[in-house]
Amino acid sequence: QVQLVESGGGLVQAGGSLRLSCAASGRIVSINDMGWYRQAPGKQREMIAKIIAGDITNYVDSVKDRFTISIDNAKNTVYLQMNKLEVEDTAVYYCNAGLIEGPVPRFGRFWGRGTQVTVSS
Repeated sequence: QVQLVESGGGLVQAGGSLRLSCAASGRIVSINDMGWYRQAPGKQREMIAKIIAGDITNYVDSVKDRFTISIDNAKNTVYLQMNKLEVEDTAVYYCNAGLIEGPVPRFGRFWGRGTQVTVSS
């Protein structure tokens, strides 16, 4: 069974930085895409950054020029470098991956359990 484990969340002051990590483990044959979503209290979960095929990146407008997504394919780990954090970035951040898992190859989409990011003013 594939598992995604996030780390790196915490409390930071506005203007500060955090780096989130998400490690995928299990019988992974190949990764199609990995991304980060977030859900603030009372709001729907939204995609904020995604990396496809190892190098194609997409960002929601609200985080462009502040957040950077990257992937270490050897470690099956995706990162989210978050700079110039704002109070509005406060949310639970979830990792998501679309990948081929074995032993009989099949596509699956998986979620991590989330990590809390709190930005204080």
